[in-house]
Amino acid sequence: MNDSRPLAGKVALVAGGTRGGGRGIAVELGAAGATVYVTGRSSAAGRSDLGRPETIEETAARVTAAGGTGIAVRTDHGDPGEVRALVDRIASEQDGRLDVLVNSVWGGDALTDWAHPLWEQDLDTGLRLLRRAVETHIVTSRFALPLMVARRSGLVVEVTDGNTARYRGSFFYDIAKSTVIRLAVAQAAELKPYGVAAVAVTPGFLRSEAMLEHFGVTEDNWRDAVAKDPNFAHSETPAYLGRAVAALAADPGVMSKTGRALATWGLYEEYGFTDTDGTRPDFAAHWANALEEEYGPLGDPL
Repeated sequence: MNDSRPLAGKVALVAGGTRGGGRGIAVELGAAGATVYVTGRSSAAGRSDLGRPETIEETAARVTAAGGTGIAVRTDHGDPGEVRALVDRIASEQDGRLDVLVNSVWGGDALTDWAHPLWEQDLDTGLRLLRRAVETHIVTSRFALPLMVARRSGLVVEVTDGNTARYRGSFFYDIAKSTVIRLAVAQAAELKPYGVAAVAVTPGFLRSEAMLEHFGVTEDNWRDAVAKDPNFAHSETPAYLGRAVAALAADPGVMSKTGRALATWGLYEEYGFTDTDGTRPDFAAHWANALEEEYGPLGDPL
């Protein structure tokens, strides 16, 4: 195996790979040599109801430019029929092979109400968030897991926000992100006899396209936003999360981690990867140094 391309010959599906952490993961899996199916609803053929400009085709092109093979497939992961068709296509094109499944579908930013408690929130909006952020993961795993079970190998990655039991500030947001961790735990229990691992992985303060836009900066001048929020100085690019997932996917001993909720700030210490600028952001250390007194402990891993 080529150390610079440890995932050469491997096949991955990144569900929700259009932007943010999903895009970072897809590109870094490609950089490690994988063939990566990039899926989502935002395509060159038309935007999703999120209205953002990023597309699955752009991500797939970046995967290929990084050294892998990127394949964009427009898919609504809330539609079982579309997900079944996607997995059937992967099985047909890759001789039944799927080595890595990344459930990174989110789409809940505009649906999250940070200002009100549950009893004052719009119920339809909150339930729609859960359908997008949780049900999509379940649907995707339901159809993709048989490929891994048949080969008795593979890795499932559930992308979440925080590996903690601490309340995340908004009822439906908290339920979604906590449930995603539980999805990893439940899948790990059922997949273990087949040699397939399942983990949840969180970034720290993610410097996504939407977050950069929120602060009115770009990746080139992102430090200008630190004046608005000092915590942003400890943020990380989506590539950092991607490198964490690629390291897990290349680890022959990944079964020792199955069922756990992991984080970039712990994984960089074990695997030695860096962010794109050579730094190693550690948001947990920053939290302990600067935020614990105000907000309490970051929390114990679930």
